[in-house]
Amino acid sequence: MAAAAAISHRAPTAPEYNDGSCGSSHDSYNVVESVPIFSNFSFPNKLINSPYTSPQHALDLTTLPDTARLFALALTTLAPIREDYATAPYLDSLNWSEVFRSLRTLIKEAGIEWRDQEFYVVIFRSTLKDGADRDWLGKLDEESHREACQSGGLLKYWFGECDESRRNLATCVWRDREDARAGGQGPWHARARSSAGELYEQINFFAHRFFVGNGAERWWMQELT
Repeated sequence: MAAAAAISHRAPTAPEYNDGSCGSSHDSYNVVESVPIFSNFSFPNKLINSPYTSPQHALDLTTLPDTARLFALALTTLAPIREDYATAPYLDSLNWSEVFRSLRTLIKEAGIEWRDQEFYVVIFRSTLKDGADRDWLGKLDEESHREACQSGGLLKYWFGECDESRRNLATCVWRDREDARAGGQGPWHARARSSAGELYEQINFFAHRFFVGNGAERWWMQELT
């Protein structure tokens, strides 16, 4: 286990997005809803954690510790903040500042103390083949997500839209590495792996430890190789 890369972001004050890399696209492109706050902090049992909305695709929050539940709820706000997310740096492409602002609100509402936590993130960067069967790709993706949800521990799945060069970004946020391994063992995941050659010109995945510091004031990633 070697750390190939480390990326760190600290919660900004104002402006919210302060890396200066996206220009005016922040105003026009980043449209997210506020995270729900629950009266007396009674958790819902199920949470939609992806573009798939059927009951089989919902995250069972009753299987998670409070920290993972809170993070999953905050991740409902996850969205891109720049149009070139398929090729741009990962932490600069999604609205992590908004996610962690929501998480801090939820922590306060829940009345818990958030100490250093570790999660597991997988980043997928792909280029589709020209003429790839997108219906089959969609079926593989949907069924693989269902398998992962049934296995447990998948806090968030997000994917974008292909750019003009058929490049895209997708990501999974897991409770831990063991959940990710278990979630990828089903038959639909096996079909997806065997179909990669017919669907993609290129697909790469990058696994990271994802750290959230005390009070959710700081977050950073460490690539696993």
